[in-house]
Amino acid sequence: MAEYAGPDDIAGVAGAAVPEGDRFPVRRMARLLKVSASGYYAYVKRCAATVLTPREQRRADLVVKIVQAHRDSDGTYGSPRITAELRDRGEVVSAKTVARVMAGIGIEGISPRTFKVRTTVVDPSASFPPDLVDRRFDQGRPDAVWLTDITYLSCGEGEMFLCAIRDGHSRRVLGYSVADHIGAGMVATAIEAAVATRGDACRGTVLHSDRGGEYTANLTAQSCFRHGLRRSMGATGICWDNSPAESFWSTFKHEHYYRHVYATKTELIAAIDKWVTFYNSVRRHSALGMISPDDYEKSLRAAA
Repeated sequence: MAEYAGPDDIAGVAGAAVPEGDRFPVRRMARLLKVSASGYYAYVKRCAATVLTPREQRRADLVVKIVQAHRDSDGTYGSPRITAELRDRGEVVSAKTVARVMAGIGIEGISPRTFKVRTTVVDPSASFPPDLVDRRFDQGRPDAVWLTDITYLSCGEGEMFLCAIRDGHSRRVLGYSVADHIGAGMVATAIEAAVATRGDACRGTVLHSDRGGEYTANLTAQSCFRHGLRRSMGATGICWDNSPAESFWSTFKHEHYYRHVYATKTELIAAIDKWVTFYNSVRRHSALGMISPDDYEKSLRAAA
């Protein structure tokens, strides 16, 4: 009795895809190949069953587009940002559909987790400026409030510190500095970078920070005075008084820093610069209507 014909027997040995049954007698082919005719017909039936329905084809297309959007974000985007990305590309799709497809194929975004690394060392002899913000970090326009903080990093060559200044309204990183020791010098460098980004528009802007010694230092006070920045500080040990800065560090570390290893300080600095550029110009921000800080500021200028 002839053995049963599987897909590989028919398609691989005989090259007998479905059209072959129209070109040659099926029973003769089966006899010559020593397979069963019933096996061939079973194979044809299975092939017919694999034809995608319009709904299945739509899902297959979405899978390809979702995987690509996820890859373009370096694996960081979840369903809300991928939905926004697809819609910008002309796709009509809901966030629930995107979330369901992502769950089905086993991909997800990165959710920053709460963390706290102590980098704030208060100078007991320092005088502190008042809190001019009172947790109203976004006051409805750019350059009303700038938020700044310092975080600890490390690489194969040793420890590093990163100081960044962001706009409280647009969330754009205006300036930053990296150093191998924490101090007022890196704050002054970040201030100069932020002022260069904004120009004269920053005069009267509130620069809000914690009460770390690098922010109460005379060098920082001089930099603020020179550029017309109004210094503001939250209470010691109260994370909510500078929560946007803490949230920013969490985003940076979970979406990028923790996922890479840096052998040298040069590599780390280059990675920070690349990520800041991505954050400002590409990364979608939920508080900005799922567009990047750069695009949001462009929309404000266009509206004005």
